[in-house]
Amino acid sequence: MPLTSTRKQEQKVKVTFANGLLFVEKADGKQQAFPLEWFPKLLNATDEEREDWEQTDRGIRFNKLDVDVSI
Repeated sequence: MPLTSTRKQEQKVKVTFANGLLFVEKADGKQQAFPLEWFPKLLNATDEEREDWEQTDRGIRFNKLDVDVSI
């Protein structure tokens, strides 16, 4: 009898910044781009602040900045 789980598997994403944009690339290769002007805290953040993020059920959470981005 196979084991099944109703729990979603954790997706891995890649987060990068370039040319005033936030890029989020999903595990399937699809990429979304968000203008940083939508997120003033990210726009003015240091590299260290931008690197402190985690994936959540709804998107990306930038911990030090208290910013959530839905993907």
